[in-house]
Amino acid sequence: MRTDHPARLVVRVLVAAVLAGFALFFVLPMVWLVLAATKTPAGLIQDNPLSPGSIAALLDNWRHLMSFQDGTVATWMGNSVLYAALSVALTLLVSIPAGYALALTRFRGRRLLLVVTLVVMLMPATALVLPIFLEFSYLGLVNTTASVVLPMSFFPFGVYLTYIYFSTSVPAELLDSARLDGCGESATFARVALPLAKPVVALVAFFSFVTNWNNFFLPYVMLPDSDNYPMQVGLTQMLAATPTFNPVVGANAEVQPPELVLATLLSITPVLLVFLFSQRFLVAGLTAGATKG
Repeated sequence: MRTDHPARLVVRVLVAAVLAGFALFFVLPMVWLVLAATKTPAGLIQDNPLSPGSIAALLDNWRHLMSFQDGTVATWMGNSVLYAALSVALTLLVSIPAGYALALTRFRGRRLLLVVTLVVMLMPATALVLPIFLEFSYLGLVNTTASVVLPMSFFPFGVYLTYIYFSTSVPAELLDSARLDGCGESATFARVALPLAKPVVALVAFFSFVTNWNNFFLPYVMLPDSDNYPMQVGLTQMLAATPTFNPVVGANAEVQPPELVLATLLSITPVLLVFLFSQRFLVAGLTAGATKG
């Protein structure tokens, strides 16, 4: 029977130890969040950090969370869903045809557009918030749904991802055959290229949703009215009403730490669900797309 060399065994043990350390580093905070939501404010401070609370305390925290400012948490979650859904729809309507045009058609200024797309993709998103705010302020669109949805629909990474997919995974000969059969450019895209692009459509939609859902700075600047906040911005308002983080509120605090933890879990749940349900489809789709042509 073959036995491992002692040095190789030591390397494997060290690698396993490092991986276990990283796993604990990332998993323990999530475990603490889940357990903290089941505790009372006193239990969160006094009990063991990794000890569970009770279902009664969890339900009580949920009831207090949903009653915060007359149910504004539900409004914030609804706003987040609305902003993310509209942004993803507009992103797909723009990014997929744009990536197709850059990859498989030839027109004047194509290379310049591709360079501009790459440059904008590399720019920090926060650097664009101020000029976008000034533009929307001039147009009178600040504090509207459009002020959040339209900028978030501009997704250069999605354009570039689509460009790479069409450049490498869709045979140009197939599109040329469709054109020879009488299909115009729009029909060639809709009937031939788009059905083959399902993997990249799913991937762009996934990345767009995650980016839009987690977006904080743009809606924070664009939406002065708290009724229009998405959940990520609303969390800052809850943070300011929690005595642990803002001692000024004192005994009259509207939010206790376990309720803030529960709100945090609520805010990340949609992204987690989308990831869990789309992971297998995304991997299978990308594998299928890579073997085409």
